[in-house]
Amino acid sequence: MPVTVLGAGAWGTALASHAARVHDVRLWGRDAGELAAIGAARENARYLPGVPLHPGLRTEPDLQAALAHAAQPGGLLVIATPVAGLRDMAQAWLAHASAARMVWLCKGFEPDTGRLPHQMVQEVIDAHGGSAAGNGVLSGPSFAREVAQGLPCALTVASDDPVVCERVQQVFHHHAMRIYASEDIVGVEVGGAVKNVLAIATGASDGLGLGLNARAALVTRGLAEMTRLGMALGGRTETFMGLTGVGDLILTATGDLSRNRTVGMRLAQGGKLDDILRDLGHVAEGVRCARAVLALAKQQGVDMPITEAVCEVLFNGLPVQTAVERLLQRDARAE
Repeated sequence: MPVTVLGAGAWGTALASHAARVHDVRLWGRDAGELAAIGAARENARYLPGVPLHPGLRTEPDLQAALAHAAQPGGLLVIATPVAGLRDMAQAWLAHASAARMVWLCKGFEPDTGRLPHQMVQEVIDAHGGSAAGNGVLSGPSFAREVAQGLPCALTVASDDPVVCERVQQVFHHHAMRIYASEDIVGVEVGGAVKNVLAIATGASDGLGLGLNARAALVTRGLAEMTRLGMALGGRTETFMGLTGVGDLILTATGDLSRNRTVGMRLAQGGKLDDILRDLGHVAEGVRCARAVLALAKQQGVDMPITEAVCEVLFNGLPVQTAVERLLQRDARAE
């Protein structure tokens, strides 16, 4: 099957390498020099150093050629950019390869508008006259490095088009990766976005040395926040009990490879946000979308005290210790 992955960061590269075990895959990135280096070394030295890529993976520096590859019959376009790049890539897709099915991997809300990824894509489709093939989101608990190393992983594809789900399963459901299908696009996207914000909170708790009991409490109460917001937006309860809800939250809140958890830990240790983000070298989507999550929660009348505390720390200079104390001082209530 012809597959194109747009975005040569860690996650896009890892999934492209995995798919190349079975399919004809092209990987496109904005930086032609880095892309050439990936193709020559069979390694993404910037994002996945030391991890060899599948020899069948081909890089493609020309965006139009990459889109044309996915536009072939039975093709699949995979957008692996951060949320900030989704609109541009969707516009390019509609202009050149609207006949291809498309999925996106980004997790988060658009900071300025509060839109979920599927809403952003729909706005692009509407602006082009409303004509496009089916699309969806691929998400779940996954660190790119482990996927690139061929370690086991399970993800969920969500779409209202069964062809999209079937095609994504054909492309990725092999070797050590399992792909489950869902129709709950909203639930899958909300879980993928909110868990990043909550991971900052658990990282801060770990950075303060508050212990495993505190971490478990934050994960559990954070899951309640995620579920309340997701249901208010039309998601299904069972989605938040699955891979893209509690599964992704546990991984991101506790895994040492989690960028968002790292942000929280370093803030608790006295680091400055700008310095932390610069040193990461990767996007921490929890920082980018935290304000949008909180604004949407207030708009929907959803109580999200952990998310509110994270925003106070990130953007209003509230000390991490003070934020924790405020959470502990909240009134008793029924679970």
